[in-house]
Amino acid sequence: MVSDPAERGLSRGLTNYGDRDFSRYLRMSFARSMGHSNEMLARPVIGIATTYSEFNNCHRLVPELVAAVKRGVISAGGLPLEFPTISLGEVFLNPTSLFFRNLMSMDTEEMVRGQPMDAVVLIGGCDKTVPAQLMGAVSADIPAVQLVTGPMMTGRWRGERLGACTDCRRFWAKHRAGEFDAETIDEVEGRLATTAGTCAVMGTASTMASLAEGLGMLLPGTAAIPAVHADRIRAAEASGVAAMQLARSRLKPTDIITPKSIENALRVLLAISGSTNAILHLAAIAGRAGIAIDLKRLNELSDTTPVLVDLKPTGAYYMEDFFAAGGVGAVLRELKPLLHLDCMTVAGVTLGERLEADPVPYVDRNVVHSFDAPLQPVGGLVALFGSLAPNGAIFKRGAANPELFESEGRAVVFTSIEDMAERVDDPDLDVRPDDVLVLQNAGPTSTSRMPEAGYLPIPAKLARQGLKDMLRISDARMSGTAYGTIVLHVSPDSASGGPLGLVRDGDRIRLSVRERRIDLLVDEDELTRRRAATPLPVPPPERGYARLYRQEVLQAEHGCDFRFLRRNPESA
Repeated sequence: MVSDPAERGLSRGLTNYGDRDFSRYLRMSFARSMGHSNEMLARPVIGIATTYSEFNNCHRLVPELVAAVKRGVISAGGLPLEFPTISLGEVFLNPTSLFFRNLMSMDTEEMVRGQPMDAVVLIGGCDKTVPAQLMGAVSADIPAVQLVTGPMMTGRWRGERLGACTDCRRFWAKHRAGEFDAETIDEVEGRLATTAGTCAVMGTASTMASLAEGLGMLLPGTAAIPAVHADRIRAAEASGVAAMQLARSRLKPTDIITPKSIENALRVLLAISGSTNAILHLAAIAGRAGIAIDLKRLNELSDTTPVLVDLKPTGAYYMEDFFAAGGVGAVLRELKPLLHLDCMTVAGVTLGERLEADPVPYVDRNVVHSFDAPLQPVGGLVALFGSLAPNGAIFKRGAANPELFESEGRAVVFTSIEDMAERVDDPDLDVRPDDVLVLQNAGPTSTSRMPEAGYLPIPAKLARQGLKDMLRISDARMSGTAYGTIVLHVSPDSASGGPLGLVRDGDRIRLSVRERRIDLLVDEDELTRRRAATPLPVPPPERGYARLYRQEVLQAEHGCDFRFLRRNPESA
């Protein structure tokens, strides 16, 4: 903690020229060249991490948010200085945005630590951006407040309300099944995403915004405000004021992100039936603070946390409805008996104090159900273990078909994403509705870098017969906007020698959600023989960041973070 006033503002972290007085003299000379007055240059400095990019549609209105944050900072007596970092636009990155999340977290951490600022406002929104910023903020550990860009508003098509990207998948499935021709799907394409902002459903972006508020890193009531709503701009101004308060109080991210607040965030995740990706991101954020997330504890929380929010992809409504229904605050009030109310927040009050001070607005019970009359009695996510996933896997039961929760089927194996793309729609594919689709070599250590390919498409010949769902298993991820009976994040992954890589066509696989198990019904002697005969894939020679990624990336249960970036690198 910095206590000497001389080490505040632009006097913090002076460039090393071997003479501190010269360093400050030179810095102030260059700072004055930007046209700031001496009075402004003497103020505390609030950094604004801006992630505007024309490769990121979700962040189109970030410049407007930056301007509002600056108003808030100046009104509270500070000097706002914006700086750019990497921006991750989900659908514009190859091979997958998760591959770059750790790189962005490093960029954020080093720029926050390396530049002179007393606090920072982190502006992000698109899927991997918010966790990257929170990971970097925890590691840098100077006062920080998260500000999200907010979700899109919905569009309209032939009298139906549409929102990216759950409806994207629903209509694409109709197209693959032959229900929509090319002209119709092109028409739908132009109606799915019609405003700035993140996906209009409880996908990964809105899930992470909700969890950031549950963690206490986002100002109360700001997670669900639509991107184009005037309240989003007011939230930005308030975040600037809050950053100044944090600069004075020196409340740091590690004072806010604690084992208790992580558990609160998990409760929120389960109650909103949020994205499976959030488990990865929370594990990575927690790991930066030296906190481990136990997947068995996740199951305990899931069995005691009801689903309260009826949003797509698992329900009926959209993020704009969630905002109108009371947002995360309404969920927290319902969960109050289960939460650790003594956790601190960036508002400078505990969660309990925040909830006591919250006005109690009208809550639309069609969207946010009460604790006593939940949508589902148990949480939307569970962890599975067993011979196929010794270190765990994630299953979104809130998005799955209950008829498949206790099932056994014959494996139909795809050895890679490329193999799946080539064969899944082959009319001669040997596949039946009660089979289990298995995708290998799509995990964090594969050359695919764990993309959102876990939403394996229903084979075309079955889709044309009207089949809507079947059991699918992979070491990949799936979009938070997706749905189906899908086992994800199988660990260890195939490319690192996990049992998933030993599955062969015709093997029997058993799923038991009741027992929290996913098992490969092949005897150990046969698996030993297969292991000896199955060399691990040899990745192509790599350089730069790709090489660093391959050397340091951890498995899913550790959030796919880099080992050396965790608070305790040797604990993973």
